[in-house]
Amino acid sequence: MAFIDENTRFDADTIDAHVVGIAAEVGQHDSGMHQHTKGQLLYAPQGCMRFAFDNSLCVLPPTKAVWIPPHTPHRATMTNVVAYRSLYFSCDDFEACPTEIVMVEVSDLLKALINTMALWPWDKPKEEMALTTALFWECFHGARREQFQLPLPRSSRFDVFCQLMMKEDFLPPLLSKLTDYVGASTKTITRQFKTETGMSYQDWRQQWRLLKAIELLSQQRPVCEVAHALDFSSDSAFIAFFKQHTGQTPRQFIHG
Repeated sequence: MAFIDENTRFDADTIDAHVVGIAAEVGQHDSGMHQHTKGQLLYAPQGCMRFAFDNSLCVLPPTKAVWIPPHTPHRATMTNVVAYRSLYFSCDDFEACPTEIVMVEVSDLLKALINTMALWPWDKPKEEMALTTALFWECFHGARREQFQLPLPRSSRFDVFCQLMMKEDFLPPLLSKLTDYVGASTKTITRQFKTETGMSYQDWRQQWRLLKAIELLSQQRPVCEVAHALDFSSDSAFIAFFKQHTGQTPRQFIHG
């Protein structure tokens, strides 16, 4: 049984197998920036994980899974107890491996396949994996894609801002206040933000609030507490915002 605890140091690249599966439960954790030669599929049925990539942030709530291609630098952080499943694929053996970061909705069938493969022995013969892995990739590529990533500004002008963003209580300021962090005019900030992220600062701030809302809701925080933490005028205003961006109420989203 491939089950590890939070104190186990694990490197899938040292294991010579076509598919390496693990099941783990961790509390507060920061993986540090790292990468794998294998592709990785992560699914957290309990809790929420945050990922930092070279130029973007991503949150992984329950009911979603994320694919991280080989040689993709990433950093995973968790602030509450998270139960997760991770599958590592030798992509030379699987043409179906995506070459970009992909997040998908996890159906009941895909969930069952992930749970099964996560507990495979690491010396399982390839021929015994074939039917299950073929069904897995069919389900994965047929799943609805999600987009819970946030591009980050890249220039050194925004370094302090991006460092503050990693703090738990961070809330992006209004554009008029962002000048205090960046040391530039609102006109310059607006132009650079659009150039470096492809989004206006206002749209970026709204996307950040959405991702933070998902993270807080995944920790079983009450809607009223999340609405207050993200500076919404009322619970109903927050629920309307959340439904506009996801098509679901906060409760529907978290519980699938």
